[in-house]
Formats: sequence, structure tokens, C-alpha cells
Amino acid sequence: MSELLKNIDARTRLAGTNKLEILLFTLGTDQRTGRRETFGINVFKVREVMRTPAITAAPEMPSSVEGMVSLRGVLVPVVDLGRYVGVGADAKRDIMIVTEYNGHTQGFLVEAVDTILRLDWSQMRVPPEMLTANMGGLVTAVTELAGNKLVMMLDVEKVLAETTPQEDQHLYRSIVPIEGEVPAVYYADDSSIARKQIERTLEALGVHGVASINGRAAWDELQRVALHAQSTGRQVSDLVSLVLTDVEMPEMDGYILTKSIKSDPRFAGIPVIMHSSLSGMSNQQLGKSVGVDEYVPKFEPQRLAETLRRLIKRDAQ
Repeated sequence: MSELLKNIDARTRLAGTNKLEILLFTLGTDQRTGRRETFGINVFKVREVMRTPAITAAPEMPSSVEGMVSLRGVLVPVVDLGRYVGVGADAKRDIMIVTEYNGHTQGFLVEAVDTILRLDWSQMRVPPEMLTANMGGLVTAVTELAGNKLVMMLDVEKVLAETTPQEDQHLYRSIVPIEGEVPAVYYADDSSIARKQIERTLEALGVHGVASINGRAAWDELQRVALHAQSTGRQVSDLVSLVLTDVEMPEMDGYILTKSIKSDPRFAGIPVIMHSSLSGMSNQQLGKSVGVDEYVPKFEPQRLAETLRRLIKRDAQ
């Protein structure tokens, strides 16, 4: 299984080309549909794939958390992904995908891994509303393979947030509002959990936010703002204080969105913050290469608020 993840450095170079590679896996037969569905996860978030080691049960864990395993001396929580999604097991799930994002390492138990698929983010589509409803908002993007085979990208950030719950109200209470009127912050993220965190941070700052579910939708919205500014004799910066973008998004990723903004003179002077669960230095460096002004890890609202405040104030000077 280690063969699947060789040449990860070469894969890193895909970022910024609007391409990605996803690891395909199955969880078992979904009793609701009678089908064995195919799921995907971005290879950037996968550290290794292995046979599941001995799992130690841990008290007071969510029902989908099997327990903990020791990986190189570090205790890592293990989530039975099938149980979390609601897919029954045809056999014991003895394959574990070790993932690393948002500064956390966790294992996902799956039935089997298939292959690594390379494709363009434009081939990833926003999931239909019916699928979103059936999966509880857990699918962020879908793509279709030969033979009418559907691949569903899971919102692993949502899985992490819901399997490691913590009281975070105090993180927002300590955020001090920005004084004076501030143009809107436009933000793009395909994760509902991440969008909610951004919304709460902006509300604590007293700043209006405009959300988009991917880079393409955000770019379309910014185009409309630019046309409105032009028709009313204003600058786009009068209407947009900054743009906050995720990296991984269907149809257009955050690197291409940033390139589009930074290469369009109408958006001159508008800062772009990259807000991502991909914490590797290579991703940060690539963000800088396409013009990103700051890089902030996800799920750190105080750090996000501090960066927003600094860039908004700088832009207002």
C-alpha cells in the first residue's frame, strides 16, 4: 500500500495548476441504496495507508471513534469512517488511512483503497442538493468516472470537527470588533464547517461577509462586484476589503482564484488570505508565489481575526 503514496513531492507540484490527486476508497455496501459507493480524499491530506494496528479503546469518545493507536510513539485517534457515514461493514475494516490536516493526525478505517486518480479541479462538481441532504452535508464535491461511477469527496474537516468536539465559545468572545465601517470580506470554502467558523469570526469582528462554496463561485461574485463598481464610478476596494480563500475547492481551487484576482488590475491593493487545512510549507510557499498576502491555518479563529484586523487596517491606511 505504501506504493500508492510514493513521489509525494512530485504531487505537491500539482498545486497551483488547478489539478489534484485523490485516493479512492470504499467503506462497504450502503444498505440504503444497495450500492458500494466510492469516496475520495485529497492525497495532500494523506500521510500513509496501512493495515490497522491494534486499537486501544478510549473512554468518552464519540460512537464512530474506535479508540487510539500508537504511531511512532504518538497516540492517534481512529475513526470508523463507515460508521460515521452510516455505511454498514461487509467485513472488518482493516485498512487505515492516516491523515494529517489542521495540525491534527487521525486514522480513518476503510474497507479498501483502490487507486490514486489525477484530475483537474474543474472536473470536480458541487454535489447535487439531494446528495447533500442524504449525506448530511458530508460531501463537498463529486466527479464522474467511466461507467457512470460517482466519486464523492468527503468533508474531512467536518469529520474532524464532529469527532473531536470542544467548547470554543470563548475563542470568539475574546475577539474585539473593528471600529468604523469596513467593506465586506469575500470568502470561499467548500466546507460548511469552515464557512461557519469564518462567519462567526467575521460576526465577532463586526464585519459583513459574503460566502461562496468554491473558487469559481467566488470569482463570479467578484466579477459582479467589479462591474458594479465600474458602473457607479467606484473602486472595487470601496466594496471589498479583502478575499479569504480555501485551497481545495471544486471547479476552481484557491491558487487559481488568487492568480485571477492578483492579475486583474481592478482588484489592485485587495489582500488575499489563504485559509487552509493543508499546513505544509510547500503549500504556503506556493500560495506566496501566486500572490497570497497571508496564510492562516483553519480552525484558529483568534489567529484569523488578528490577521483580518491587521490587513483590513493596513488596507484602510
